[in-house]
Amino acid sequence: MLERSFDCAEIAHGQIELNATVAEWDAEAGRLTVQSVTQVPYYLHLTLARTLGLPPEMIRVVKPFVGGGFGHRVEPLNFEMVTAALARAAGGAVRLQCSREDSFLTHRARPATQVRLKLGFKRSGEITAVDAEVVQRGGAYAGYGLVTILYAGALLHALYRVGAVRYRGYRVYTNLPPCGAMRGHGAVNVRFAFEALLDEAAERLALDPFALRRANLITAPYRTLNDLQVNSYGLPQCLDAVEQASGWQAHRGEKKVQTGPLKRGFGMACSHYVSGSAKPVHWSGEPHAVIHLKLDFDGGITVLTGASDIGQGSSTLLAQVVAEVLLVPMARIRVVAADSALTPKDNGSYSSRVSFMVGNAALRAAQALKRVLVDAAAREMEVDAADIEWDGETCRVAGTDRGLHFAQVVRAALADTGTLNVKGTWSTPPETQGGSFRGAAVGSSAGFSYGATVVEVEVDTDTGAVRVLRCWVAHDCGRAINPLAVQGQVQGAVWMGMGQALSEETAYHEGLSLRASFLDYRMPTMLDSPPIDVTLVESMDPLGPFGAKEASEGGLHSVPPALAAAIHDATGHRPNTLPITPDRLLQDLVEHRRAQKRGARGGAGTSAAATTGTTTKEAV
Repeated sequence: MLERSFDCAEIAHGQIELNATVAEWDAEAGRLTVQSVTQVPYYLHLTLARTLGLPPEMIRVVKPFVGGGFGHRVEPLNFEMVTAALARAAGGAVRLQCSREDSFLTHRARPATQVRLKLGFKRSGEITAVDAEVVQRGGAYAGYGLVTILYAGALLHALYRVGAVRYRGYRVYTNLPPCGAMRGHGAVNVRFAFEALLDEAAERLALDPFALRRANLITAPYRTLNDLQVNSYGLPQCLDAVEQASGWQAHRGEKKVQTGPLKRGFGMACSHYVSGSAKPVHWSGEPHAVIHLKLDFDGGITVLTGASDIGQGSSTLLAQVVAEVLLVPMARIRVVAADSALTPKDNGSYSSRVSFMVGNAALRAAQALKRVLVDAAAREMEVDAADIEWDGETCRVAGTDRGLHFAQVVRAALADTGTLNVKGTWSTPPETQGGSFRGAAVGSSAGFSYGATVVEVEVDTDTGAVRVLRCWVAHDCGRAINPLAVQGQVQGAVWMGMGQALSEETAYHEGLSLRASFLDYRMPTMLDSPPIDVTLVESMDPLGPFGAKEASEGGLHSVPPALAAAIHDATGHRPNTLPITPDRLLQDLVEHRRAQKRGARGGAGTSAAATTGTTTKEAV
């Protein structure tokens, strides 16, 4: 059994796009139109109605095609309410753009977190028990705090097979900016602690870190202790991919002879994340996702979706899904997104829900439209629908040369009804929504992504500076509907994980922010980026659209612990605090050397607690 304590600093989203809102009040009609950068336009709509005391039908919310977010805008924010109230008071249009400092002061960031974690093991490496206590510094307001602290515990499950789990989570109010959701919501800091402890356990049990992970793999389908349903599980293939691509075994077998201050090391870790939350923002009983398709005289297909594209490419993905079902070129498809006057309600872009949930709704809508078009073609050619061979731009009667072009089919379909409107919906199956016990609802998901990461670092032991030389990532995204976009998302997750691991940290003095600009808040740039080798593993989830799962968050969690493991491999010191800044690491290395010298003079080895400064309890 091993027990350690870990500290993770508060970090901010650092989205490039500033917070901005335009609100227009139509005094004659008593209507309000709001355009904002929100990730949750329909949640914003609900909150505007409640805050301003307006009937919902008198409010229109439009989410323009503006990127950024990473969770910063996953709840309605103060500047949106202020802008709307000012527009009504002025009887006209008001634009409000926040400064970068404003964004840091109202950031809804990832909370500073303290984790005390105890893991029990068999000598084979199997995890017998998990005992976790997590304390999050939540800031001044609750917001998504309840979800964040519950995710931290719920996602102890579904990555590995564990024998027993106890979790206690505490969300603490402080007189600081509020914290909330951020990419990898709730689970990143706890995963750092978990994977770091696994790495130490592997060393003490004389097991390769890959072997220890393989001793705890799940076989899908699998039901976790907290009633999460795992239907697809590509972690074994992810482990194989990064082990081979990085040359891990050759590195582990070689003898290290490193002179001078520059030391190289390898480290690895695993991660996972949900593909959408099964619990909606609106408790109305409505479907979790709705898509409308419109087909008119011009032969163009309009996808109407309430889902917000915040740069993750969801609008492109929805067009791809529809095109794949109908077998038509993308040029025929246009997407109209996130306008409450035109598009169906959607719960928002968070918890990687859009690809999985809204993608399924788009698939069903496209299937419904295809049935309408096939029936129209069958009527036009006076045959049964089962005899129609559909090829998108053309169709024909099976076994004959009789056929129609897409434009002819559209004319036939519109002949009696005019414009065609079809709908597709999707809701999370009940069996994937978790149990009825306290906390079971959070973390529920219809599918989980999986990933493994190996990094190589170079540590300057004279300065404490860490340079990431290369990163190998394998990500199980189910079916990669847009492989190029998936690779970009995984690379972005690596950069964000590097930032949290090595440099990013908010700081306050008597409640005032000390790092409220991009000059003072240190994020990785392209100059800091290593080559990132991405392998996509397609496990084909039975519930995902074409088998797809999430692709943007699960790759982040493994980066900080993999970097910590690589630093240990290079220096012999195990970091237990994030970020691992040069000054912090240099101080730890000095203490590590002093402890080794004291141990050598005393004629006996020192404990891990003496050499790393962590709280330690061990039993055999």
